[in-house]
Amino acid sequence: MEAVVFFVCAAAVIIGALGVIAGRNPVHSALFLLLTLVSIAVLYLQQHAALVAAIQIVVYASAIVVLFLFVITLLGVDKQEAPDDAHPVQRVAAVVLGVLALTGILVLVHGNRWVTGSPSARGGLGRAETGNVETLAKSLFTDFVWAFEMTAVLLVIAVVGSVVLARRSGHRAEAPVAEVPVAEVPVAEVPAAEPAAGERTPA
Repeated sequence: MEAVVFFVCAAAVIIGALGVIAGRNPVHSALFLLLTLVSIAVLYLQQHAALVAAIQIVVYASAIVVLFLFVITLLGVDKQEAPDDAHPVQRVAAVVLGVLALTGILVLVHGNRWVTGSPSARGGLGRAETGNVETLAKSLFTDFVWAFEMTAVLLVIAVVGSVVLARRSGHRAEAPVAEVPVAEVPVAEVPAAEPAAGERTPA
């Protein structure tokens, strides 16, 4: 059963990641990102990392994705974009940077043993009842509290910046309306009435 859950979540992660890249609508890309983050949280639960899974759901799948949707909605970019709008140089640069990033990750991973089985420098994990939640929370709010608070400040700055950009984009100067000349309608000439019989025409 665990293998089935793993392969289903792994497939969902890959599909969501491809949807984020290939989606033409920013809202659809954000929803694909939500699928990827939730699937990763399930994989964390399989590794008995309950705290990391909870942070994944509460912070990333909830706050970050909602922030993305908030910015997309305010900036008015929730429309389908044609693929021809992108500059060809941007596509080439994106492909080159993607290949370089993938190569760097493969070089970094190759030959390294990330799990050695040696005791942790921060001490052992908590009790079996609580897992690593208590130990990790204590380390987070004592040794790394500064980084934790700076992350919160950055999120607030991102929200304020998105609101400011949205307000500026919503108050654009109106373009002057050019006066359209009214076309002159030719007046049809009405023929003069013929004099009745017995009437004299004026000289």
